[in-house]
Amino acid sequence: MEAEKIIAAAYKLASGEIEKYGSPPLVNFEISFKKGRELAQRLRADSNIVDLGTILMDLKLGECLKENKLAEHVKRSSEEAQRFLKQFHLPEDIFKKIVSCVESHHGKDKYDYLKAEICANADCYKFLTPRGIFSYLTILSFRTQDFEECLRQVEYKMDEKYKALSLEVYKKELNGYYQEFKDLLKKAR
Repeated sequence: MEAEKIIAAAYKLASGEIEKYGSPPLVNFEISFKKGRELAQRLRADSNIVDLGTILMDLKLGECLKENKLAEHVKRSSEEAQRFLKQFHLPEDIFKKIVSCVESHHGKDKYDYLKAEICANADCYKFLTPRGIFSYLTILSFRTQDFEECLRQVEYKMDEKYKALSLEVYKKELNGYYQEFKDLLKKAR
């Protein structure tokens, strides 16, 4: 099966999970997917692997949120991604790279593959750009009516993702937004 068909099937699977559980927000899902593709092209990495990594990395996020088991979402997403990928009988090295993308998307000190590092950096854009931050704030407001808690959570995710940025060029690119929103959050309190 060609890569485009596998990507389309993965996208359908992830979209179904988003529709079923309402998370991650579709806007944020699209941010990381598009940014991953852009980063892969810019760094001359295999965009098919990065596409699958960004599509599958939060596959079980919504389910884990519903069950109040957020800490399990990376493990569960990896397990589900592996089940999904096995049906395509991919070469072992491709399979490992995609799984590494899923398992490493929250950042690592040392990545096994450039594609995994790209996925982790693409994930940061969901919480460090105006569109991503506003989308995240919107979804948080549905989960809790506590405005202060929403602000704390936004700042927590911004700090977490800014620290996870490992590719210096993207850290520089996002630094302005990070500083602006940190200032705005301070003023909002």
